[in-house]
Amino acid sequence: MRIVVALGANALLKRGEAASAQAQQDNIRLAAVQLAKVADGNSLVIVHGNGPQVGVPASQGKNAPAAEQLPLDAPDAQTQDMTGYAIELELGNLLPSGRSCATLLTMVEVNPADPAFKSPDKPIGAVFTEAEAALATRDQGWTVTQDGAAYRRVVASPKPVRILEMQPVRWLLAHSTIVICAGGGGIPFVVEGERRRLGVEAVVDKDRSAALLARELEADLLVIVTDVAGVYLDWGAPSARLIRLVSPDALDRLDFAADSMAPKIEAACDFVKRTGHRAVIGALDDIEQMIAGTAGTSIKRDQMGLVEG
Repeated sequence: MRIVVALGANALLKRGEAASAQAQQDNIRLAAVQLAKVADGNSLVIVHGNGPQVGVPASQGKNAPAAEQLPLDAPDAQTQDMTGYAIELELGNLLPSGRSCATLLTMVEVNPADPAFKSPDKPIGAVFTEAEAALATRDQGWTVTQDGAAYRRVVASPKPVRILEMQPVRWLLAHSTIVICAGGGGIPFVVEGERRRLGVEAVVDKDRSAALLARELEADLLVIVTDVAGVYLDWGAPSARLIRLVSPDALDRLDFAADSMAPKIEAACDFVKRTGHRAVIGALDDIEQMIAGTAGTSIKRDQMGLVEG
C-alpha cells in the first residue's frame, strides 16, 4: 500500500517545549519508532511540519541590518533539510539493512495572487511577550498576533499549486526508498514571466502539500498525524465526542478551529473527494491502528453521515 504520512510539528516539538536541538531529536526518535512499524510492506512518504522551527533562523538574525536578514524561504529550506536529516537518522536506525530512506529538498509553487498574501495567519517561531511583539512589529515589519497568553509572528500561507520534484519522488519510491519530502509544506516559490522562479516570504501548510502529494502519487491512504486521537465534536467541552467514521460532506457542514484542526480536515477531505481513497486523522501512537482503520477519524467518500467512537 502507498501511504503518505503528514507528521505534525508537535511530533517534533511538544507544545510549550523550548526549541532545543535535543528536544527535537528526542521527539523525532519517538516518532521514528511509530513510523518504522508501518514501513514494512508499504511504500511510504513522510511530510513533516516546521511551524515552531522555521521562525528560529529568522529570529536569530532579527538584530542584523535588513539587507543581511534571511528571507523566509531560506529558513524553509534549512528546516526542511535539518528535520529531514533527523528523521532519516532515527528511522534508519530502525529499518532493515536493505531498506533505504532519503530526504528530498522540495520546492512548491504557489500563486502570487493567492489572497493569503494579503492576510497572513500562519503562526511560526517562538512566542513573544507583548513588549517584544511591539518591537518586532516596529523594527522588523513583522505581523504579530496574540496566541493564547503570548504573541507569535504570522506569515502568509498560500495554497500549493505544484510540487516541483514529483519525478524524483517517483524514482525513489520505485526503488523501495522511504521518501521524506515537502517538509514544512515545501519551499514556496512563484513563477515570474514564463519560467523564472522566485522564493517568497510564506509558509505552505504541510497538510495541504501532503494531500497534493498523495493525489499526484495516487496514494492508497493519507494519514494526518496530530497530538489528539482524532476529530472531535464539541472539542474542549465535557460533551466532546470522537468522530470515528465520517464522509467529507458531513465534515463540510461542521465548524472547526481555523488555526488547528480545520486545515487538516480540509486537506483530508480534498484528498478523499478527488481520489475516492480513505484519509485518517489521529495520534502518532495509534498510527498502526489508524492504517488498519481501527483508530483515529477515518474519512471515506461512501460513508453515510458520521459515526461517533
